[in-house]
Amino acid sequence: MADVADKLAYFQAITGLEDPDLCTEILAAHGWDLELAISSFTTTTAATTTTDTNNNNHDDDVNLQSISESEPPLPPPPPGLAWKLIKLPISVISGSLGLVSGAIGLGLWAAGGVLSYSLGFVGLGSGSSSSSASGSASPLVSVSAATTEAMQFVAAFERDYGTTTKPNFVSEGFMDALQRSRNSFKLLFVYLHSPDHPDTPLFCRRTLCSDVFVEFVNQNFVCWGGSIRASEGFKMSNSLKASRFPFCALVMAATNQRIALLQQVEGPKSPEEMLVVLQRVLEESSPVLVAARLDAEERRNNARLREEQDAAYRAALEADQARERQRREEEERLAREAAEAERKLKEEEEARERAAQEAAEKQAALAKLREEKAQSLGEEPEKGPNVTQVLVRFPNGVRKDRRFNSTVTIQSLYDYVDSLGLLEAESYSLVSNFPRVVYGQEKLTQSLKEAGLHPQASLFVELSS
Repeated sequence: MADVADKLAYFQAITGLEDPDLCTEILAAHGWDLELAISSFTTTTAATTTTDTNNNNHDDDVNLQSISESEPPLPPPPPGLAWKLIKLPISVISGSLGLVSGAIGLGLWAAGGVLSYSLGFVGLGSGSSSSSASGSASPLVSVSAATTEAMQFVAAFERDYGTTTKPNFVSEGFMDALQRSRNSFKLLFVYLHSPDHPDTPLFCRRTLCSDVFVEFVNQNFVCWGGSIRASEGFKMSNSLKASRFPFCALVMAATNQRIALLQQVEGPKSPEEMLVVLQRVLEESSPVLVAARLDAEERRNNARLREEQDAAYRAALEADQARERQRREEEERLAREAAEAERKLKEEEEARERAAQEAAEKQAALAKLREEKAQSLGEEPEKGPNVTQVLVRFPNGVRKDRRFNSTVTIQSLYDYVDSLGLLEAESYSLVSNFPRVVYGQEKLTQSLKEAGLHPQASLFVELSS
């Protein structure tokens, strides 16, 4: 506050002291440092105030009734949504995470008495005023001082007034709560708590914790509370120029680290009086919030449409690239298959040539062998006492006979069969039927006479299996 009179009036409103001389003495003792004087006063009187509050519940009931009866009726609502822009202190902005960027978000302007509220492109926040303070998302960074103060306020409020029926105060700094209200397209309900003010306990129990008020506020607003004993609560009371407690306000975000103060309610009020004010402000601001929500949804839809178009373009491009890649791979595959087929054909041709050459060489070798064996037999002898007549029957039914000297060996018979070239098989035996005798390897050196084949013999060729 700029001068001594303002500081004195503010100190009286905060502490509830009516003696101006006493207030002046306290402020002077603290060098007219308003925050230091209030902190010192609230610290030294905390225990006494708590005891007095517990002992004077009945008196508070009477006090609230008398105050409510003596309060003048609420003024009629203005023709439009009454508001004023309030510059937030830099310490509040820097001490919290939400709206530090400032440029992204809500725009607020007035022209011709009509409030126009534009929202920057922001998504709907996952947080809701109906969610409990303990259910808020865990921060990605260490808890800030503002968040710590908010958590302490919520814990103290629940300890003093219970956890079942109460406004869902968010456990985060003011700027984060403002960000939450902006993302959820709701107004921010602000409650500045003065623990040492005599009207505070009854107002909290009778009004803030009443069933009808709690249901309405939790459903329609994001709630933030702060104690004026704490740093952020004290600075917000300065920014909102709270001169009387209990103090409540309805605000919304504006540009350049400013907030739009739509309504403030000072002094003790009944739940019905509070609901009349909140309902009126909510009705007047509803078109603005609806328009902001529709604008954000349109922006999201446009962004989603662009993303879908980009995705479709990327998909088409990838499909074209895939087809081109597939075409190249198919051409390469066909080229490889053609080369492989040509290689195999060449190999098969070479193999056939080698096989034909080997077969020709083998046939030539066999022909030469047959010729050599035929020459080794010599001329066929004429019939005589020392000549053996041999008949050979082949598997295909062919019969061949020849005369041999009785002194030649069984090997000569094999040479004779080989020289004829009637067998494809290389392994065979000469066998007689009656009696069955196989003239195998062990008898090759016997003469025909020794083997019992003289003067004549009938043999057949038995192929080896």
